[in-house]
Amino acid sequence: MSETLDQPHVQHVAVVVNPIKAGADDAINHTTLACRKAGWPQPRFFETRADDPGTSMTREALEWGADVVLAAGGDGTVRTVAEVLAGTGTPLGLIPMGTGNLLARNLGAHLDDIHHSVDVALFGEDKLIDMVTFRTESDHGTVDEKLLCVMGGVGFDAEIMEHTSDRLKKKIGWMAYGEAGMRRVLMSPAWARFSLDDGPWQSRRVRSIMAANCGTLTGGLVLVPGAKLDDGKMDVVVIAPRNLLGWARLAGKVITQHRHPLPELDHYECRKMRAEFAEPTSGELDGDTVGHVVAFEAETIPGALSLRVPPTMARESLDLIDDDTQARHPEHEPAIQADFHRRRSADDER
Repeated sequence: MSETLDQPHVQHVAVVVNPIKAGADDAINHTTLACRKAGWPQPRFFETRADDPGTSMTREALEWGADVVLAAGGDGTVRTVAEVLAGTGTPLGLIPMGTGNLLARNLGAHLDDIHHSVDVALFGEDKLIDMVTFRTESDHGTVDEKLLCVMGGVGFDAEIMEHTSDRLKKKIGWMAYGEAGMRRVLMSPAWARFSLDDGPWQSRRVRSIMAANCGTLTGGLVLVPGAKLDDGKMDVVVIAPRNLLGWARLAGKVITQHRHPLPELDHYECRKMRAEFAEPTSGELDGDTVGHVVAFEAETIPGALSLRVPPTMARESLDLIDDDTQARHPEHEPAIQADFHRRRSADDER
């Protein structure tokens, strides 16, 4: 049974950590100290490997009896841990340490503050969010199915992930994706057809078709304004610019968030969809490439994942910390942790 600020009892904490990420040691040490200060047992740490981004580690954490599992790593680690936790009721806590950090960005997390991320992951509240099944088919007949937290797609978005330099990411962070995007802008569109909720096929030449569970991209750019993680629906985005002017109009819309429709961008809401491509085209899933595919299917699973979030977000507020909690914040202690200890003391007195 997961614990929240309203049920401040002992938690057994597991952390699935990518040991090669910058900040891994900080994540381990902050989590250890926070658990010690809360009077909880020593957390257990499970390191990912190159051949396993977290699947067996998360299963082992569940077998151990973890009340919450923290994912300390990039988008691949987060997605893998979330996939195993889906449907178990055990909450996922986020310690973002990657370049994209897509799920954390969509939650408004403090990406440069591991201490704050640990506090939310340990002392926040649990909120059910949707996940999306993402089933890809290759031209060789291979079928692969995974769960996504943020978005999956085929086309331009996947090409960016495929062609972004790891060396450049280490130097300039998320801006490396922009450099890769500029190199792929003038590539030819692909012929595709897609169907929403088993409806009629729509066909056109596109640069990208994406199934999104939420709408914020790397760098804080919002592709799908109003997309929600817990509305039981996905947002399908079809991008089809024909020339540089079309790309410029599309970039202007994403940056300024104006509401005028564009021929280069179509947006739909649905619960499931299927897309098929005439030629094998690059695909991606939560920022990780999945190779070249000729088709994909996506379907929303409402409330599949319990996610540890700031208390105000669990109450459907976008504010990370509410005013009352912030007012009680001692200067030497993070507000969320302070509020947790205050409520635990009140519970003990009762």
